[in-house]
Amino acid sequence: MRLSKKIVLFSLLGLCLVFVAFRNSDKYFLIAKNLDIFAAFYRELNTYYVEDLPPEKLMHRGIEAMLEETDPYTDFVPEENLDELRFMATGKYGGVGASIYTDGDWTAITDVYEGSPMAKAGVKPGDIIVSLDGKSAKGMAQEDVSSILKGNPGTVLNMVFRHPLNGQETPRRIVREDINVKPVSFAGVIRNDIGYIKMTQFTENSGLQVQESFEQLKKSNPQLKGVVLDLRGNPGGLLEEAVTLSNIFIDKHQLIVSTKGKVKSWDREYKTMQPAVDLNIPLVVLTSRSSASAAEIVAGAVQDLDRGLVVGQRSYGKGLVQTTRPLPYNAKLKVTTARYYTPSGRCIQAIDYSTRNEEGEADYVPDSLRRSFTTAAGRPVKDGGGIEPDAKVESTMLSQVAVTLLRKQYIFDYATRYYYAHPQVKPAAEFSLTEAEFEDFGEFLDGKDYSYKTRSEEALEMFRNTAEREKYFDGLSKEFEALQAKMKHDKKQDLLRNKTEIKQLLEEEIMNRYYPQQGRIEKGLSWDKDVDEAVALLHQPEKYQQLLTGRKN
Repeated sequence: MRLSKKIVLFSLLGLCLVFVAFRNSDKYFLIAKNLDIFAAFYRELNTYYVEDLPPEKLMHRGIEAMLEETDPYTDFVPEENLDELRFMATGKYGGVGASIYTDGDWTAITDVYEGSPMAKAGVKPGDIIVSLDGKSAKGMAQEDVSSILKGNPGTVLNMVFRHPLNGQETPRRIVREDINVKPVSFAGVIRNDIGYIKMTQFTENSGLQVQESFEQLKKSNPQLKGVVLDLRGNPGGLLEEAVTLSNIFIDKHQLIVSTKGKVKSWDREYKTMQPAVDLNIPLVVLTSRSSASAAEIVAGAVQDLDRGLVVGQRSYGKGLVQTTRPLPYNAKLKVTTARYYTPSGRCIQAIDYSTRNEEGEADYVPDSLRRSFTTAAGRPVKDGGGIEPDAKVESTMLSQVAVTLLRKQYIFDYATRYYYAHPQVKPAAEFSLTEAEFEDFGEFLDGKDYSYKTRSEEALEMFRNTAEREKYFDGLSKEFEALQAKMKHDKKQDLLRNKTEIKQLLEEEIMNRYYPQQGRIEKGLSWDKDVDEAVALLHQPEKYQQLLTGRKN
């Protein structure tokens, strides 16, 4: 009897293996079959079509069509775009060290990185590019200007700049260098006793740079009561750097993230390798809707292991891991190979690309399908929608007038004028525009076009369109016109109504001229609601512990 059961068991196992083998061979046959069809189709089309077809363009179209069936992070990278891939990994590129903005016919310098070739040549924000290596920049597209500015370190670029105020043209000789965008854009002490570190990307050695910044803060300020790690707007980067950064505050041998994909031999657990730099200092991690990938790994590990609090807004929700694979002719395939999971076991991927609607569009994981997990202390957390903050702060929306002033570059232009009129100013944390200077900004705007529709006006216009489609508008036209007249806005009144935020934007842009990169951040900290909440929690140990342990009063 026992022998017959064994025979049946082995027979079933054999059938399963045959079925799996058949299924795999069937799949490989379909791949080979369709590759043959594709090659034959292209050969016949290329041979007999009435016009010549560009082979590279045609093949790239085919690749793009295949990529539409995947997620947005899986991509084909031709050889000419490899520099972008290297920059994402290293934070380095060959160039001049400046940001640009094209408005109409001309391109202007918006930021000059400290110590860069542009800074060494004396170029200032607001300077207008007249020519590049003898070629006029008038009418040149921004991406074309950017492409010329980049290049191998050591190569020379001869440029002519026009002063933004007096119009004087000056030639400059720029020698390109390796530009290393620092992952830590600001580190300092705020509110007297709280350390603050702003990290912008997870590139090579970025975790070590955060550690060095933290150790320097502790050394300079022995009475430090807590630290705020700002990952807002951080798009992520290298997974290993997320583990290194986590290790600053989380002790060795702790699981930070695990990855699981189709190729099981590639599944891996990433644990901290070194003793923590500081296991006890109170920690707050700031996140926003654009904190993604490696930034979410750090926030998720800090939250799941109850090492600190997450404050701000729910993060982006990118729980997918990409790997680069080599292709012929130095091209690369950047392909999603796995999902990553936080220490509690949750994947925070917000959009389900495996399920699509009839139009082929992927959608967010509905709240009803998000599963619950628990942190080390038993606090409830969920998967499928980014990292939910422990203390949520509503995001601030700029007014339409402020958005328009930024988009039209009027705030930028006024900051340029202010810079040349004031050789010296107070430190960023102390600087403030006077009432007279804000009035001067209003006069600067006189005669300039910054027309816009308020959100209320846009909603009213949408209502009108809908009412006309549904044939209700004729009966409502008088009421509509009366409401439209009441809502008509006065631009100067809107300036005064939104004075506080416009003044803040002006002060940040002006400080960026005197203290590049750091000035804007330091000034912005003065009215940052997320930072205020983080500091308040770090100054209230009881409330901090209550949120951390999940206990209530």
